[in-house]
Amino acid sequence: MKKSNIKIKSLVITAAVAMLFSTTSCIKDLEREPMTDVTADVVFKDFGNYQNVLAKLYGGLSMGGQVSGDGGNYPDSDISGINGGFSQYTRLMYTLNVVSTDEAVIGWNDGNLHTIHKMTWDSSNEFITAMYYRIYTEIGLCNEFLRNVTDEKLAQNGITGNNLTEAKYMRAEARFLRAQSYYHALDMFGNVPFAKEDYLPGAVDGPPRIERAALFNFVEQELLASANDMKEAKTSVYGRADKAAAWALLARLYLNAGVYTGTQRNNDCITYCNKVIGAGYALKSDYKSLFLADNDQNNPEAILTVNFDGINTQTNGGTTYLVHAAIGGSMKASDFGVNGGWSGLRTTKSFVEKFPANGADKRGNFYTDGQNLEINDLGSFNDGYAFIKYKNVKSNGSAGSNTNWVETDIPLYRLADIYLMYAEATLRGGNGNMTTAVEYVNQLRQRAYGNGSGNVSSINLDFILDERSRELSWEMTRRSDLIRFGKFTSGEYLWPWKGNVKGGKAVESYRNLFPIPAKDIIANPNLIQNPGY
Repeated sequence: MKKSNIKIKSLVITAAVAMLFSTTSCIKDLEREPMTDVTADVVFKDFGNYQNVLAKLYGGLSMGGQVSGDGGNYPDSDISGINGGFSQYTRLMYTLNVVSTDEAVIGWNDGNLHTIHKMTWDSSNEFITAMYYRIYTEIGLCNEFLRNVTDEKLAQNGITGNNLTEAKYMRAEARFLRAQSYYHALDMFGNVPFAKEDYLPGAVDGPPRIERAALFNFVEQELLASANDMKEAKTSVYGRADKAAAWALLARLYLNAGVYTGTQRNNDCITYCNKVIGAGYALKSDYKSLFLADNDQNNPEAILTVNFDGINTQTNGGTTYLVHAAIGGSMKASDFGVNGGWSGLRTTKSFVEKFPANGADKRGNFYTDGQNLEINDLGSFNDGYAFIKYKNVKSNGSAGSNTNWVETDIPLYRLADIYLMYAEATLRGGNGNMTTAVEYVNQLRQRAYGNGSGNVSSINLDFILDERSRELSWEMTRRSDLIRFGKFTSGEYLWPWKGNVKGGKAVESYRNLFPIPAKDIIANPNLIQNPGY
């Protein structure tokens, strides 16, 4: 069993707290008054409840609902209109940020899922809608927590001494988690509804709209404030955010600043990369072990993860989805520590060709037996190589604690990403050192090749884009990377079935943002649909 004294692995919270945070599908109702006699005033008087409430904020990233297996729909699922497994946070992040790119295709025709890789989605797409509401559900949970842990409320509730110190750390974590979800809204949706803890439940029209550049500024300031108040890097419980998590997200925010605001912030990106690098993180010696069932053990590379285990986080999202859905054809599920495959996820020829054909780069771990490199039929699992990334297998070869529910954690931020951001920001004119940048890249390649045969003497931006795909494949960064390089929607870079054409084609540039869900445009008169939709 994985160790975590905040019980992040478990979504077991009191019914009173669950009711306190109950939500509906409309953003303006995300924080409606609790329909129970046990209100926030009661819950937050007892410091013993704080850890469980904070666990719900972290659990909002790992679980899709309140019951094992996510349940069918609301209230078992946290949001209405879609199954909790389909709408689990990281599963939706993967769908929108990986399946929409060259890194993955999926063979299923559930609803409008097939439109994601084809890049033909519209404002009624249920998976885009679910991502939007999942983001705002998390923001609503964080707002409720922050509303009740102000200095004034803590004093009123008699929270003192060590409990007060811990409550303030928790408050900083909640600010970080809210900023992180607002970052996802900034990245995927752009101009969105905006509510902080001072936005009270019951407002008639719903939250006001915030434009992308202003939201960038808010996320930046919240992350800076969080970093100031959180625990020191590498001193927090595994799975809880500390200063380094805020620094890592700041680096990512600044790397993409040109997309979000029109102004490059490469020096700032390098500053926060250096803060993380100087905090004592180190690369794990074996790349594949980063994605195994015991990747919480002896992992000096992980900055922040979304945590799973086979007992307390039984979700059809998370790594349960990433492992099961990537198994099909003649693959043996037992080799991956699970009881069966779902025959869904594969990858494209464009991704395969980023790796040397001789298999020297161990990050290109493809299953080819019975698989076709070319994808003639998106619905056929045998079209497209299977890609082996996550496993429900421990370092000693044994399976995880449950062969159905996978317990491998998903890295949100890890040192390898920091190294690559430093290199890219340096290439883009930032004040980094080019020799150091090449050294960081070669450390990753030495791990991938097992020796120095893959080392490079120089780097350029195109190389870095490909290296990010090789190193960070299926880690939910690919869409924003392609956008930053001007290749997501353009005809400069194509992959199979981009634009719903077998050989790929350019699509409309407005698809660099996803649409605001049609139902929220109707519900909230403050909102304006993103151009093109």
